[in-house]
Amino acid sequence: MPRYFAKERSAELYEAIARLSDAEECRRFFDDLCSISELHAIEQRFEVAKLLNAGQVYTDIMDKTHASSATISRVNRVLNYGSGTLSDVINRLSSADAQKA
Repeated sequence: MPRYFAKERSAELYEAIARLSDAEECRRFFDDLCSISELHAIEQRFEVAKLLNAGQVYTDIMDKTHASSATISRVNRVLNYGSGTLSDVINRLSSADAQKA
């Protein structure tokens, strides 16, 4: 088991997130749990991931998101060498958006 799952409290957090009923409840949960700067960082990283996944280049991403090159590099590393879950979720969102159109 990876080290970050060793604590029961960590597992409980992910179980709680998985049990949120919809996007609005999820937003409220994170508003309660995180500071504004923490939420901004998470939202920025997700936007960077979407743009990288869409084939955008670093300079364009920096202009659009105001993320540092270090942040973009870190997210790119996760997309290329992580578990693949972030890409999977982005692709699911893209597919859902395409079906709505």
